[in-house]
This record gives sequence, structure tokens and C-alpha cells, in this order.
Amino acid sequence: MSAAIKILAIALLSLSFFGGEARAFILDEEIFSQRPLDPLAPRDDQWPLHQMPAVNATDFAARYRYRFAYYFKAPEQLVLQPSYVGALQRDLRRLGYYCGPIDGIFSAEVSNAIAHLQKNHSMRVTGTLTDGVRRALHLP
Repeated sequence: MSAAIKILAIALLSLSFFGGEARAFILDEEIFSQRPLDPLAPRDDQWPLHQMPAVNATDFAARYRYRFAYYFKAPEQLVLQPSYVGALQRDLRRLGYYCGPIDGIFSAEVSNAIAHLQKNHSMRVTGTLTDGVRRALHLP
């Protein structure tokens, strides 16, 4: 009996022993590891939302592995990253402020959408990415 089958059998026994809970044991990280969460996945106040049904070109752009890496970047650095601008466009579209393509380019349409968001949230209207805009969209 191979090692992978033994590990699977032990995991199934432990699941049945603990009432069928899926989080009973993680025995082998190669087999039972969870899928890593996208750091720019759409979120609400506390948790990530389900993945969006449409696949955009910016979903495959390079991004940092961990969410906290974005907190230390200046907004001027973030608007140069196609993955972050794509997440910004996606969230602005979800809230109804942006109607253009999700292509990862910080254009005048994105700036106008940010200005409308800032006006509706009683922020100082600049049309640029600020910390208040990032908090309103639940982006890092």
C-alpha cells in the first residue's frame, strides 16, 4: 500500500471519528493543503466574497503573494500595477461607478469613477487613489 493511500485512509478514519468535520486533521500538506486565497479577491467588511464568474485578463497578472504587502505601497506605486488597477476597476464596476473594460489601465474613466465614489462617500474629491478610496472598496 503506497504512502498516499495510507495517509488518505488515516484522514478518512479521523474524519469519521470526529463526526465528519472536514477540518479534523491536515496530515500531508501536499495532498490536503487548502488553495491559497487571492490577496486581491473581492471582499466585504470581514471576509472574501466568492470568486467572480467572469475571468478578466488582469486576473492572471503578477501580484504579491500576501495581502499585507499592499499596505506598505504608496498609491502612486499601486496604480502602476495592472493587477491592482484591475481589482480597483472590478470593485468600482461592482458598485456601479465604472462601466469601462477591466484591463488594468488607470484611465480617465477610472479617475472619474473614483471621483464619483469620493463624492458619494463625502471624501475630498481628487479622482486619485487615496486611503479612503481603498477602505471604501475593501482593497489593501
